[in-house]
Amino acid sequence: MKTTALLLIAALALTGCGNRLGQGGDGSGDGFGNGAGAGAGGIVAGSANDPTSVAYFQQTIGDRVLFAVDQSSLSSEAQATLAGQAQWMNSNPSYTALIEGHADEQGTRSYNLALGGRRANAVRDYLISQGVSADRLRTISYGKERPLQVCSTEACYSQNRRSVTVLAAGAGV
Repeated sequence: MKTTALLLIAALALTGCGNRLGQGGDGSGDGFGNGAGAGAGGIVAGSANDPTSVAYFQQTIGDRVLFAVDQSSLSSEAQATLAGQAQWMNSNPSYTALIEGHADEQGTRSYNLALGGRRANAVRDYLISQGVSADRLRTISYGKERPLQVCSTEACYSQNRRSVTVLAAGAGV
């Protein structure tokens, strides 16, 4: 009985300590040696609320832009998204990007591969114009081979006419 009581008192005393491993006197950190855990403003590393994460880039900045029929020119909306992508990439230099160009199912395979390539290059050129190093960017065209939507309506086609910026950590793409 005495041993159980002593163990209980010791456990309570340890839980009351305010300066755990990884925490300063202000209570920052998660108690496991991570100074910026969920207790520090609710930011969880790698999550959509971590401004340096791929999830944040995809969900908050936006990883894709859409194009008009048979076009590879960037709309003002696409340019706004890409300006955000460039700012994020300039703030996170450890990431590289593969820029995918896509087309809808209308037209021949070869035409759509070329169109997807022009779309990916338009995005790449815009990111470079905003200060992103060309060495960090690579392009690929999938043409009509990887649709998001499969149906023969404009609603589907419009979602498939896109470019997607796919991030990777590291120096080479």
